[in-house]
Amino acid sequence: MIQDLLFAPFDLGFMRRALAGCVALSLAGPPLGVLLVLRRMSLTSDGLQHGILPGIALGALLGGVTAGGMLPLWPMALGGFAAGLGVVLLAGWLARATGGREDSQLAALYLLALAIGVAVISATRGIDLTHVLFGNVLAVDRAGLLLMAGAATVSLAGLAVLWRPLVVESFDPDFLAAMGEAGAVWHLGFMALVVLCVVAGFAALGTLMSVGLMMVPAVAARHLSLRLSGQVAAAVAVALLSSLLGLMLSFHADVPAGPAIVLVAGLVWLGAMLLGPHASLRARLAASRAA
Repeated sequence: MIQDLLFAPFDLGFMRRALAGCVALSLAGPPLGVLLVLRRMSLTSDGLQHGILPGIALGALLGGVTAGGMLPLWPMALGGFAAGLGVVLLAGWLARATGGREDSQLAALYLLALAIGVAVISATRGIDLTHVLFGNVLAVDRAGLLLMAGAATVSLAGLAVLWRPLVVESFDPDFLAAMGEAGAVWHLGFMALVVLCVVAGFAALGTLMSVGLMMVPAVAARHLSLRLSGQVAAAVAVALLSSLLGLMLSFHADVPAGPAIVLVAGLVWLGAMLLGPHASLRARLAASRAA
């Protein structure tokens, strides 16, 4: 009984491909999410997952539906990456040109991008809006696996190069600001990696949930460790666990896999927020009693 519950789902090839893709996303996304939380940019990822939609829509339109009725993954991924990077660059330029905040510019741009993307998809016959918005992790093929594995490899390598200056800037923004253009290059490189992971996630989870494995485990990790390295390890562990349990829940309960994975991650976050060793309700109550 237990063996059937745990291992039977992964006797199927499509379940193994789904798990492999989620493992790739779980290794690359959460470290970026931890840095986004540390830099108080958590909602930036939400903006970017909407900002990539016009590029994905145009990629689907120009690439055409394949003979098997599948959407063209690589044109959509390239279009989404170009659109997301364009939104990031334009938001930064408008912030510098007007003296406003970058997050406010990003908020306006991603809403416009979302509207444009939905309009393009709605006006194009043969494109299933549901699959674009919500994805289908159980339908991930070799091209999708290659996209996710490639994005994870590039993201982890890039993050290894950018890690130290990004952490320094997070704790001391004036330091890299004094470096002028160098600080802007680090920030742009970091945002490009975030866009890359968002685009890779859309193939499995759709544009509306592509940051689920990036941000929810990262937020949960804040309650599990005080050290930055500990938060990264905890976030990756939560993402891996959520992927495994979410896919099993999807298989046995017949619910969509993407939402199931994010819901499991949300339950872990809720448990960490209530009972975690740091900045949790239990920790606050213990501190108040000790005082």
